[in-house]
Amino acid sequence: MSAAVALVITIDGPAGAGKSTLARMLAQALGLALLDTGAIYRSVALLALEAGTSLDDAPALAALAGTMTLRFAFEGDVNRVFVNGRDVTALVRRPDISLATSQVSAHPGVRTALLNLQRQLGDVEPGVVVEGRDTGTVVFPHAAIKFFLTAGDEVRARRRVAEQQASGHDVDFAETLKEIRQRDERDSSRGTAPLKAADDAVVVDSSGRDLEDVLREMLKVVHAIQKPR
Repeated sequence: MSAAVALVITIDGPAGAGKSTLARMLAQALGLALLDTGAIYRSVALLALEAGTSLDDAPALAALAGTMTLRFAFEGDVNRVFVNGRDVTALVRRPDISLATSQVSAHPGVRTALLNLQRQLGDVEPGVVVEGRDTGTVVFPHAAIKFFLTAGDEVRARRRVAEQQASGHDVDFAETLKEIRQRDERDSSRGTAPLKAADDAVVVDSSGRDLEDVLREMLKVVHAIQKPR
């Protein structure tokens, strides 16, 4: 990471905790760029499914990760994702991509291939908000401010169902809850970059809270530690 980056804020946590929405809200409130590392892994999963690549074929998946081009661009409140020049913002949020992403991200070779890409995308002025699962522990271990956002699994399942239904996908609550619990187990127990809070992260529980209230708490932390330039 270049010393030119004024401020790096990481937000890690499990699926459905509100990371994507809060990361966008925080980035916009502070005038910073937004790096969605989950969308990067989702993009690899999308390319793999489109190419018919087995999700167990670690070398092939790492090759996809190492050769794809990716950029983010805010359009209003949407942080759009472009992979190999194609807008995949809606595609990477499909339920089948969510399931495939957890398998793809478990391969150490994929994570290694994407590490430098994430750091390059995060090396921007005046700074960046980075969201994911290992951004404060692995990708940006020296980030100025780290958050770990969590919520109860049933709360997260309800949020995910609402999100998918709003996107036109018919999903079942019980199945979504099962998938979230399975993903939590996979992400927390994997040998490479497991999901966990960094030792110096501020843990924020969003259960039963309005996201605007959570944002206010996060902004207080940011302003108390380092004001953005």
